[in-house]
Amino acid sequence: MYILPMPDQLANKIAAGEVVERPASVVKELVENSMDAKSTEIKIEIEEAGLRRIKVIDNGTGMEDEDVEIAFARHATSKIRNEKDLFHVRTLGFRGEALASIAAVSQLTVKTSTGKHAGTILKLEGGKLIERDKGDARQGTEITVDALFFNTPARLKYMKTIHTELGHITDMVNRMALSHPHIRFELIHNDKKIFKTTGRGDIIQIIAEIYGVSVAKKMIPVSYETLDFSISGYIAKPEVTRASRNYISTIINNRYIKSIPLNKAITNAYHTLLPIGRYPLVVLRVEMDPILVDVNVHPAKLEVRFSKDKELYYAIEETIREALRKQSLIPDVTKTEKKERPVSTQHTFSFEFNDKISALPTKNTQQISDEKWTTQDKAVHQGLQNQTLESMEDYTPIAELSTEEVNDENQFEQEVSIHESEKAINQSEERIPTMYPIGQHHGTYILAENEHGLYMIDQHAAQERIKYEFFRDVIGEVANELQELLIPLTFDFSKQEALLIEQYQDQLKEVGLFFEYFGQQTYIVRSHPQWFPKGHEEEIIREMVEQIIEEEKINIAKLREDAAILMSCKRSIKANHYLNKEDMFHLLEDLRKSTDPFTCPHGRPIIIHFSGYDLEKLFKRVM
Repeated sequence: MYILPMPDQLANKIAAGEVVERPASVVKELVENSMDAKSTEIKIEIEEAGLRRIKVIDNGTGMEDEDVEIAFARHATSKIRNEKDLFHVRTLGFRGEALASIAAVSQLTVKTSTGKHAGTILKLEGGKLIERDKGDARQGTEITVDALFFNTPARLKYMKTIHTELGHITDMVNRMALSHPHIRFELIHNDKKIFKTTGRGDIIQIIAEIYGVSVAKKMIPVSYETLDFSISGYIAKPEVTRASRNYISTIINNRYIKSIPLNKAITNAYHTLLPIGRYPLVVLRVEMDPILVDVNVHPAKLEVRFSKDKELYYAIEETIREALRKQSLIPDVTKTEKKERPVSTQHTFSFEFNDKISALPTKNTQQISDEKWTTQDKAVHQGLQNQTLESMEDYTPIAELSTEEVNDENQFEQEVSIHESEKAINQSEERIPTMYPIGQHHGTYILAENEHGLYMIDQHAAQERIKYEFFRDVIGEVANELQELLIPLTFDFSKQEALLIEQYQDQLKEVGLFFEYFGQQTYIVRSHPQWFPKGHEEEIIREMVEQIIEEEKINIAKLREDAAILMSCKRSIKANHYLNKEDMFHLLEDLRKSTDPFTCPHGRPIIIHFSGYDLEKLFKRVM
């Protein structure tokens, strides 16, 4: 006999390969169980980035004595009972694989009680029960995972540095705190506190603790409801960008997920407000009927499928776009002095972000509380955040610092309320006020002023935005009338490209493009739509072919927009071009009439603002 059922221990080790990828996976599964157990406080203690020890302590409902051992059996769960339940999943865990998989590759101890009577203690090694005892009656569960992967040494070879693995854990806890703001989280590494939340349900405060107060000040609240979806959260102003999509957190029914289509809907909403290759910082929550989302498509439950995906993507895109339309998006130049404080000699990864809260400047104030970050602090914090959220493979901190105790827990909430009132004032004003030119810098930047302060305007970017919106509207109205060519354009394609061109000939003809076969993999084009930018016909045609390869369709709206961007860039005034004051004034007035006068079509900022207070700070008129 060659076909035999797998022993449970072997099956659990194989399952562990999918569920327990690294220490962060263990943290995720254990914390999700704690959240499902209705915990309001969850403490995570780790040693050596979880490779030596992971301990998760909660104050949840706990387990009855007779259930504890069963919980470590394969596919044992309290979350679902039948197939119908699978399509109405409201819990984070439900497969019944996590505990069995974790126990199979570690030395695990569980202490649990419902609080009604003595608790239960179990010790397992490699998935085998080696000890059972009575414990105290404290309600909740404490699970300790020691010597992770002790019996699968090959897995240890794939672990990265301590800092990298710690970064993954910190990232995971950050996302859980954002998805469950009503739970008080505490993360401790090697006896030093890394992260802590209040559990008060205030997402903006958690954003400040994760990304910093300066970022939290630049977040815009969003909210929208349909019959199917409830969308809420915070989006960063376009001046806050990152080099990675990892700073986009999408939370579906309190579950953090990774979704390329959702990320695309979010970035599409920013449109030309972001530079090429830069991404926004977003925390977006979506509530929907569980029947509309399938969470049973990925072992780690990080990917989902939606029943009404197109409706959801459209709702998200419009919600964010509308929120951005209501904002004045001119970046302010603010320089805040930093108070130096002695660096601790203790070696720790402790970052208590509540320490770093500084008062928000109001329009009438003369003083600002100094930030407590030193230059070294910021470098260390930025290094850890880069590693945490962009999964850097190796990272060596400049220094490892301890933090001061928090003196006023309500300080940030007071600052945010001030910030919200300021935003309300700003929203009632014009998106761009009238600016009066006073000169130019190097024939490139227009200097202008008004009662709000001093402005620097990139003249090329400004005219690029004006012309882009003009060409976008003009090109959008042009029908697919053809321009005959005196000399045909010749294209040599790969076999894959040639096959796709043959497959999509009808669609290509619909948009006014006729590929004529010319032997082997060569084609000629004798005409093209009139809206093609002169001198860039070949570029647009190749882009069409690339779209077919990547998306299996032609997005004519995007192609026309690309053409508008191309024409606006080529026909705008360049740097080192001197203008008289009348030309400057007309350019600024045309910019004010634009739909999105804050960035050029490539996402670069057009205007930077110096308030009177900023200038007085620079010249030490106020301290």
